[in-house]
Parts: sequence; structure tokens; C-alpha cells
Amino acid sequence: MTDSFSQEKRSQIMRANRGKRNKSTEMKLIDLFREHRIKGWRRNYSAPGSPDFVFLRAKIAVFADGCFWHGHDCRNTKPATNHEFWEKKIKRNKERDCKVDTVLISKGWQVIRIWECEIKKGLVNEKLKKLKSLTVE
Repeated sequence: MTDSFSQEKRSQIMRANRGKRNKSTEMKLIDLFREHRIKGWRRNYSAPGSPDFVFLRAKIAVFADGCFWHGHDCRNTKPATNHEFWEKKIKRNKERDCKVDTVLISKGWQVIRIWECEIKKGLVNEKLKKLKSLTVE
């Protein structure tokens, strides 16, 4: 299967992806937190792994992980070109995610990872219910 974009255009598209303020993950989760009246979250908090959201009082770190970048196998997200590079990069990302989880848990934090596809498909209700129950004062 060949890419429908030129190598230059594909590079431009991939460079445009940002880790912060991503509309399909972080910004959508903010809307969902508000919709479910989940309060007490903070963004841009300095913690291992740079969680997207933290709930300081409950010591909960929430990560909104993009399916491609973090290696979720929910759909065919395997790149057709430069396969070896992407395979190594995604493997490193997954290893880093595991290390971050281990460090946070060892410091008494709970870690919740929410996949981009779960957000898009509206499959986060159970995780949001759990989060709300853990953050109620």
C-alpha cells in the first residue's frame, strides 16, 4: 500500500501534530469533564511524564494518548513508508509510557490512560465515572 501523499507533504502533516491542546484528545476531554461535572483538574502540571491532566488532591494523572503515537492497535495505523523508523519510535513511546506509569505509581499516584479512539467513539463513560468517584470530595 502506497501513501496518498508525497514524502514532503506527509512530513508536513506529521510535523503539524502537537502534543498539547490537541482537539481530538485534550480539548475533547475538557468538554467531557465539564459535561460530567468532573472538577479539580489542572493542566500543565509538572509531574513525571507530563500528564495532560492532574487531580492533585486525589493524586491522579490522566493521559490522553493518541492511538498512532502510542501504538494502540485499534485500527490500521501502520505507516506504509519509513516503516522501520515508525516502528522504533512507537516502541520507544510505549516503553516510555510504561516507565512513566511505574514512576507515578511508585510516588502514590493513580494513572488513567484514555485512548484517542475511546474519546472519538464515546467509549470513555466508565473511565469518567471512575474518575468522578475518585475525585469527589
